[in-house]
Amino acid sequence: MKIALAQLNYTIGDIAGNTAKIIIAVERAKEAGADVVIFAEQALSGTPAFDLLRKTTFLELCDEALDEIASYCNDITAVVGSPILMQNGTQSTAVVIENGKIKRYIAKANITARREMGFLNSGEGAKVVRIAGEKVAIVVGDDFSHLKDVDRDVDIIFSINARRYGKGLMSYRYETMHNLAFVESKTIALINHVGGSGEIVYDGTSCVIDGKGNIALLMKSFEEDFAVYDTLADNRPCELPHELETHERTGYIYNAAVLGLRDYFHKSGYTKACVGLSGGIDSAVVASLAVEALGKENVKALLMPSQFSTDHSVSDATELAERLGIEYSVLPISEAYTSVVNTLKPAIGGHAFDVTEENIQARIRTIMLMALQNKKGYILLNSSNKSENALGLCTLYGDTAGAFSVTGDLYKTEMYDLARYINKIKGELIPANILAKDPSSELHPGQKDLDVLPPYDIVDAILMRMIEQGQHREEIINAGFDSETVEKIHSMVMHNEKKRYQFPPVLRLSACAFGHERLMPLINKYGD
Repeated sequence: MKIALAQLNYTIGDIAGNTAKIIIAVERAKEAGADVVIFAEQALSGTPAFDLLRKTTFLELCDEALDEIASYCNDITAVVGSPILMQNGTQSTAVVIENGKIKRYIAKANITARREMGFLNSGEGAKVVRIAGEKVAIVVGDDFSHLKDVDRDVDIIFSINARRYGKGLMSYRYETMHNLAFVESKTIALINHVGGSGEIVYDGTSCVIDGKGNIALLMKSFEEDFAVYDTLADNRPCELPHELETHERTGYIYNAAVLGLRDYFHKSGYTKACVGLSGGIDSAVVASLAVEALGKENVKALLMPSQFSTDHSVSDATELAERLGIEYSVLPISEAYTSVVNTLKPAIGGHAFDVTEENIQARIRTIMLMALQNKKGYILLNSSNKSENALGLCTLYGDTAGAFSVTGDLYKTEMYDLARYINKIKGELIPANILAKDPSSELHPGQKDLDVLPPYDIVDAILMRMIEQGQHREEIINAGFDSETVEKIHSMVMHNEKKRYQFPPVLRLSACAFGHERLMPLINKYGD
């Protein structure tokens, strides 16, 4: 059997555009002599579609599109992922099209992702169909993880999926496929989405695993791709993806971030981005990602020093902007800050300088960046990181502002890793001094993050255990971390949920993102 795998970048709700992509791939598969062409889960609608899956008119458009696709399938079988309205509600199905007609719907049984719960209903699960004279088991979504006792007569399994990118998730994906293929002696063809869908980015990396558990076909990561796999050919094993082979994931994080950012803009109809450059590591990384995703001509930076900013912060930010080739403006905020503070004296005067004055600076900067967005259409990119988001070291309506956060799911140490990676592949774009100096928000004279925290390699090691691995404080302390530091970090994390509820959309690059895999009550007295 010749199996065509069409790994495509779909847009949620663009049924006409997605249909056109599918039809082009069908025609390409026919030209290649394929017996069957397979598409990802919910390819027709795009995913996650949330409440669109409850709209009857939306689902009717999907049905009409399936009929159109079927008209191109007289000489080939197609398996297309689409939501379908059934008696018990909307189901995520693999639609089998043959001889120009829809032959069967195979609906997913296991609704395990939070983004699907409440929007999709369970179906009967995996089914066996005959394609080109062979028995094929077709599995939708996470039913694959629950697949057991595959029919002995089945030689091939089609996994129609929508697996998002997340650090470490690819390793789990291929381990699961290897184990099933090896134990059941079945060939597995996985077709995945690729591209950004709001807070999610799909990595693609579709593949075929042979009956010995080897990767027989590996498609591109973070790009559209098309391939034909012949089950009767002499298919030699492929090398594992780089992430699985070396566990060095920074390159994958970079590609995921660029693709997620690019598709957020392009699929939303935006073209231009603005960034507040502080001379620090976070805004430097975000600006670099924006240039790669959108082009330097579409990125503008504002440098907004206060009386507390160091000279090197301004010079570092200026040097970065010039290396990136982006337009920038230096707009000091000292006068605006003084004016706001003086205006507030009747209400809050007579008190010592504290976080109030620090937050005023951050919020003035946001006013200026939002003015640029409103006046000239530059969409504001947030420059946060996961460490600061976890600890609450951020100003609501100040540095938490922005339409989209491309790095908010990356720890501070990962930001440094990403900066070094960018310099490695792009030729020292980020000045060495930005990488070398101690992190600081520069909201009061001589301020450094080290004044209130240990070095970030220690902070992040504790946060990763606490958040990603769900370890209790006692476990972390028993692993050798200072008890006072662990208690302090735990307290900061637990007391700042209110801020995380007000963050902009954050691109999910980890396996445990705030608000999704880790969702805590807004009001929480548990505290343990």
